[in-house]
Amino acid sequence: MPYSAVYDLLFLKRLKKLKKDDPQLFLRLQKKMEEVAATPQHYKPLSNVLKGKRRAHIGSFVVIFSVDETGKAIIFLEFEHHDHAYR
Repeated sequence: MPYSAVYDLLFLKRLKKLKKDDPQLFLRLQKKMEEVAATPQHYKPLSNVLKGKRRAHIGSFVVIFSVDETGKAIIFLEFEHHDHAYR
């Protein structure tokens, strides 16, 4: 059973802007979020400051999320270009 999706407020703002500015990338992100919701453990766990979070690549962009196993939810936190995602 897929996990439910929860979105950080800044993530939602970024999605809205992305939908307007780059509809193709927005569609790729939507597809990746569906894949993440189906199998979140498949994606790489992060370390250091981002410990407890995971990431998935979409071209040169990265979506960062955390997994709530008790609530069966994926919390989408960030969507950034790879060069800026880990700062």
